[in-house]
Amino acid sequence: MIAFFARHPTAANLLMLIICIAGLSALPQLKRETFPEFSSDKVLVSVIYPGASSTQVEQALCIVMEEAVDGLDGIKALSCESREGVANLTIEAQHGFSIEMLLSDVKTQIDAIDNFPKQIESPIVRELGRDQHLISLAIAADLPIHELKLYAQSIKNKLKRQPGVDIVDIQGFSDQQIKIELSLFKLREYGLSAADVVALLQRQNVKLPAGEISNGGQTMLVSFDQQKVTAKSLQFLVIKSLSNGEQIYLKDIAYLSEGFELDEEQVLFDGKRVALLDIKKTKSQDAIALVDVVTQFVEQQRVQAPKGVSLTLTQNTAQIIEDRLAMLLNNGWQGFVLVLLVMYLFFSFRYSFWVSMGLPVSFLGAFALMMLMGVSINMISMVALLMSIGILMDDAIVIAESIAAKVEQGEDIDADAIKGVLQVGPGVFSSFLTTIVVFIGLAFISGDIGKVLKDIPLVLIATIFVSVIEAFFILPNHLIHSLHTSNSGNNNQHEKAFESSKSNSAQYFLSLVWKLKTQFTTSFERFRETTLVNAVHWCVQYRYQFIGATLLLFLVSVSLMAGGVVKFKAFPQLEGDTIEMRLLMPPSTPLMQTMGIVERYVDALERVNQRLSEQESSKLVQHVTVEYNQNSDAYEQGEHLATVRVDLLTAQQRNTRLAQLVSHWQKQAGDIADIQAISFKEPVLGPAGRAIEIRIHAEQLKTLMGAAAQIKQELNQYAGVSNIMDDLRYGKQRWQVSLQPGSLAQGVDGQAVANQLRSALFGQVAGEVQRNDNSIELYVRLLDNDKRSLDSLHNFPITLNSGLQVPLASIAQLTLEQDVTRINRVDGQRTVTITADVDPLVTNTNEVMAQLKKHSISPLLKADQTLRVSYEGEIKTGSQTGKSMAGMFLLGLIGVFIILSFQFRSYFEPVMVMLAIPLALIGVVWGHFILGYDLSMPSMIGFISLAGIVVNDSILLVAFIKEHESDGVELEQAAVLAAKARFRAIFITSATTIAGTLPLLLETSLQAQVVQPLVVSLVFGMAISTLLIVFVLPAIYVLLEDFNLTAKHHLQEGSPLA
Repeated sequence: MIAFFARHPTAANLLMLIICIAGLSALPQLKRETFPEFSSDKVLVSVIYPGASSTQVEQALCIVMEEAVDGLDGIKALSCESREGVANLTIEAQHGFSIEMLLSDVKTQIDAIDNFPKQIESPIVRELGRDQHLISLAIAADLPIHELKLYAQSIKNKLKRQPGVDIVDIQGFSDQQIKIELSLFKLREYGLSAADVVALLQRQNVKLPAGEISNGGQTMLVSFDQQKVTAKSLQFLVIKSLSNGEQIYLKDIAYLSEGFELDEEQVLFDGKRVALLDIKKTKSQDAIALVDVVTQFVEQQRVQAPKGVSLTLTQNTAQIIEDRLAMLLNNGWQGFVLVLLVMYLFFSFRYSFWVSMGLPVSFLGAFALMMLMGVSINMISMVALLMSIGILMDDAIVIAESIAAKVEQGEDIDADAIKGVLQVGPGVFSSFLTTIVVFIGLAFISGDIGKVLKDIPLVLIATIFVSVIEAFFILPNHLIHSLHTSNSGNNNQHEKAFESSKSNSAQYFLSLVWKLKTQFTTSFERFRETTLVNAVHWCVQYRYQFIGATLLLFLVSVSLMAGGVVKFKAFPQLEGDTIEMRLLMPPSTPLMQTMGIVERYVDALERVNQRLSEQESSKLVQHVTVEYNQNSDAYEQGEHLATVRVDLLTAQQRNTRLAQLVSHWQKQAGDIADIQAISFKEPVLGPAGRAIEIRIHAEQLKTLMGAAAQIKQELNQYAGVSNIMDDLRYGKQRWQVSLQPGSLAQGVDGQAVANQLRSALFGQVAGEVQRNDNSIELYVRLLDNDKRSLDSLHNFPITLNSGLQVPLASIAQLTLEQDVTRINRVDGQRTVTITADVDPLVTNTNEVMAQLKKHSISPLLKADQTLRVSYEGEIKTGSQTGKSMAGMFLLGLIGVFIILSFQFRSYFEPVMVMLAIPLALIGVVWGHFILGYDLSMPSMIGFISLAGIVVNDSILLVAFIKEHESDGVELEQAAVLAAKARFRAIFITSATTIAGTLPLLLETSLQAQVVQPLVVSLVFGMAISTLLIVFVLPAIYVLLEDFNLTAKHHLQEGSPLA
């Protein structure tokens, strides 16, 4: 088959054309996104219980729902969050269990619950992670707030009519309401309660179809319509008629206004109140294409917008994708050029060109396979393609070098080229199999990090598969044509051109390049013939000392990791284009005070921006968005929360790191009193989770609070640890009301009192009306002035069954208590979670956790046996993925051993070949140490990726030793000759791998930070393993022969390459 494609005039080109067409057809269909999407494994049940405390929510909702779903198949973990007014039950599915089936089962069980409180809203059951934020549109206008929302609603409706735009949410407004605020004095005067007013509104403000009648054969509809849809028209709704005939209108007992449910629900964009449209994408949508649709729509609307209206796109996540893809593509073509130049040092340009053309052909074929496997174009898959620049060249270089060596020795180009392929073919194919075996295991790594990183082995498998086809069936044909068309007198022509045509600068330059190439080739061959041979001979002669020294170097390298000199971090810290300041004030803080503190931080940011922008090409801070009633760390709602989101110059363009900006920002703002917690962080980017996330389990809230306080106090002592928070905090104080003994005899019961208090103090929705396509609530409650003192509560009028009213204090007792803002339960037990961030430039998560366990957590657990601690975030995902990766890698190595044992017909020689894999770890560790990088999961992926390359070189080196030995050469001399014969191919393979990834290693852009640890592993691991293979492997082989552990029977049966 190989000979057929090599000699056939069109077969190889037709095969290449098919691969290229398949790839070009698949490329437009590949989805583009930041990180790979993976299937959700969680179901969320949300239940709203207006006005309820966190403890009430826990008892009435969380425990009830936990009992309802207990025993369902497929549940891995169960957690329930209860906070003021809402319960969220999160159910994690077991690996491989159908999320659709679990969703259906959970919904059935929740719907069957019959002991929920009557005041709750209908439970919502949904799958988590079905959509993600894409881009936001800030709409500012010189309009009243109600009209701004109406305009934003019209833009939203138009936007949703655009192709692919399905999920758009309006932020900056709570539910629109007609507020009916009752006067307590007037209620007493007319003997009414808030519940009475609600009931009257529900009976009086009515719009209802009544049916139809016939008139003269014509059918006509009948409807009753007494519904008022504005605050002004509702003022004259009759509430009561007095005995003297006087009518009491709603305006006589209440103040009516139109507004929004929560004043704190607002968004400021660059200092202006805006409507913020949050546009989301589903898993199947292409982020960049969808942003293009939104951008074109916004450009059209800007032209049509009324005067004074501005539309600004912000928080564009697709920009991150575009920047990273541009950076990777830029480094990719630079790597390709460097690979071509390295090849040109050893072969003719035409020869080098056809070897290098295996890269684009393999890439295009990989695109077709990526489409079939469901792999998108993202940061991870693009990194895999960059890695393959070096890895893919391995097979092609080995075959090309073998062909070149055979042709140099023979006369018939066609026959010698085919012999060259067949000589190394079995070794190349074995290397292909071993590489695939290693990578297949890595595609099944567990954990969120594993789900993200699995695109690397999938893409590498696809590219390697296509590259082997190209190397065996396409490349030989092109190389044969290249050798036929090459001019044997080229050298003389270049010499003459160099001497005689210096007047032509271009020709002179090319001639100079040729002279330098010739000098390099001569020097390389001299090195190979003398220095290398002598060095390998010395290593073989003093094999025990040399191997011992190598082993010592390996142990020192391992000790650098074990001793913490080279640290480990689950996933590299990523620099994005957005940073958030999250503010948490004490629970009773009024909105105006919160706004004042936010304004102080925004002013400080502007001063920092002016100073830092001097070293940038443009303004560092592009936009500032302020959202009140929002803090992703606090798990609360209220006037005491705020988030300041800062859009920065893209990481591709800016020089300032996020840590620098935060440091300057904090110093400029100074210390501010009364702040309960403040954090500066980037919205979640990457799969690892929070650097520190410690979960403590216990039953008593006081026990949990005490343990959390002790751990936080210890964390505060570590440099580089910031944003320390926990999720168990006291909330607002609460008056607990209960009836006095004998109250029932006065004609009142607990339910009646509770309902009257709730209707007046918390309020009650008396109905909804439709206006301008908006649903508007009629919300009834007491005036704020009637709720501003404890006396107003004591004297609150309670209507008895007889119609008389008595003060609340006369029939009830009041007790002051304080509840927590949030209670979290995991698998039926209360928990508190402590979170913190770690600055990798100062310290390391593992170091911090080791000290924390020793000085705080272990003593805590010994002191209180009821406590239990678990670790989440980066610690859990890193451990889970690391164990899975190690297990899968071990299985891959077993597969490699089986393949090599089959090829070499030996049990010891495969082990010898595989020793090159752990020895490559020397280069990986020292590379990270020299450049100051932490080891991470991408680093490990890079190390594992080396396995295929170093095993390939080792296989062929051992095979050549056996070939020379079978020719009757003495063993030590055979080892030296094999190293000499294979050195050029091994060197070119290593040089092209390093050259292909070197631009990414030298990349100064912040975008490259996630992939550089992986590249460090490849570059340094490849460089060290090259030396080790050439010098250590021959010494090991001869050492094994000293103990008769090599497979002698091979020599009788023939070379394994035969």
